[in-house]
Amino acid sequence: MDGILIVNKPKEFTSHDVVAKVKKMCKVKVGHTGTLDPMATGVLPLLLGKGTKLSEYLVNHNKIYEAVIKLGEKTDTLDSEGKVIEQKEVDLKNLNIENIKNILQSMVGKQKQTPPIYSAIKVNGKKLYEYARSGLQVEIPQREIEIYNIELIEINETLKTISFRVHCSKGTYIRTLCEEIAKKLNTVGYMKELNRTRVGNFDISEAVTLQDLEANNEEYLNKHIITIPHFFEEYPIIYLNKQEIQMLLNGVKLQKNIANGLYQVQNENKEFIGIGIVTNNILKRKLMIY
Repeated sequence: MDGILIVNKPKEFTSHDVVAKVKKMCKVKVGHTGTLDPMATGVLPLLLGKGTKLSEYLVNHNKIYEAVIKLGEKTDTLDSEGKVIEQKEVDLKNLNIENIKNILQSMVGKQKQTPPIYSAIKVNGKKLYEYARSGLQVEIPQREIEIYNIELIEINETLKTISFRVHCSKGTYIRTLCEEIAKKLNTVGYMKELNRTRVGNFDISEAVTLQDLEANNEEYLNKHIITIPHFFEEYPIIYLNKQEIQMLLNGVKLQKNIANGLYQVQNENKEFIGIGIVTNNILKRKLMIY
């Protein structure tokens, strides 16, 4: 049972809760490549068994989220989990479609973003939320992120909410994005809901729920696991004979006059062995699975 399992994380579960539950069901080593807040739902790729070796190939994936901003109130955590620390009038004239579309469009592109104080980013070896809970001040370093696309889903003037979909780079905090959008509307706001619908090539349509896993057998689970060979299927292939494979497994570098890059390593029977990397016509092992 080795590979990647895409889980649709339910609300109120931490990513660690999901890992622990799947680990108990599958009885193999389980890891994940990036957390979702407890209040958030959606795509959570889990690495099973030897699939835990794939972590470095997954951490830089772009993501797509659907979020809801609640306008007129600001919380200390910038989401619905926190306590309200500020209230401000919402001018309904600003909630017209064209104005909001223009504001959303203004967020597209590369930019510097300041992560929220209630986050797990470390500064001087200490997580930001630990500073926040201790009431300590700390300078939060900005990080460069990119918004590739952002589109309006719905405006609800009665509830004073805006729903939108955003395609963004790794490291983007949607809570901060919601706060910035609210500011451009001359008010305050917090992230009321968040659903991650895509991580890299992993779409929510492929995801299973914890209820599905509990209600079905091992055959169902295996059907939904993305195997390691399948994950690398678009990489170019190097075919090696038995002796060359043994040498590569032993750490020996092989002469191969081919372009630099990552390659699938397959044996003479076209069976997947692992991943190798070629640099200056030298092939060395990168990730050997079998």
